Amino acid sequence: MEKHVEKFLKKISFASITIATLTLLLLYLQTPDTCFDPSDPDPKPHTRFPKSTCDFTHRSYTSIDKRNRRLWSTKAWTTTLSSYSSLFKTLQARNYFSNHSRVLIVSAGPGQPVQALTGLGVEDVTAVELVDSPPLVSRADPHNLPFFDGIFDLGFGVYLDRALFPGRYVAQIERTVRIGGICVVAVEECGSDEVDEIVKLFKKSRFVDSKNVILAGERRTRIVMIVENNS
Repeated sequence: MEKHVEKFLKKISFASITIATLTLLLLYLQTPDTCFDPSDPDPKPHTRFPKSTCDFTHRSYTSIDKRNRRLWSTKAWTTTLSSYSSLFKTLQARNYFSNHSRVLIVSAGPGQPVQALTGLGVEDVTAVELVDSPPLVSRADPHNLPFFDGIFDLGFGVYLDRALFPGRYVAQIERTVRIGGICVVAVEECGSDEVDEIVKLFKKSRFVDSKNVILAGERRTRIVMIVENNS
């Protein structure tokens, strides 16, 4: 009796394997309508199925210029740009920089601060962020800036309060700004006690002033320092 059961199970196993093999073969040979060029009268077997998820649908290429034109025409972009323009106009009126200054923007986002400065006539603006946004912003780590010491006239840290290591963030801006140059940082709106704590992060600069401003729709406090020692 056991031998008959064993033979019966073997027959079932063999039949299952055969059915599975035939099913896979049919799936391999049958070409879905959406996975090949319908104009090809005899598609090759190895092209009948997509090699990756990217092959399932056609994706039109959008150039960087076209993408930027769309982005720069949005209301969110123009509103943010206007807020940075207002900030820089105030700083320029106080002679913290001129159109001939070399300016560094750290944590520049997609580049609104860059456009704001160039719109005011500043010719030499370098902007960095963890993710690049060509042609306005290059990729670099704010905690390890790839620039020589003392080569900028103005360094602006847009988001000091979001830095992983605020002390390192400030030190890198200070290092790259010349003696007599200006460091500006922005943080979430705060009072005088918090400003004093932020000022202590600067080891080579003297406090100039602070002011509450609106940047990118957020209430922020901007702090201005002047570099006195670059060694």
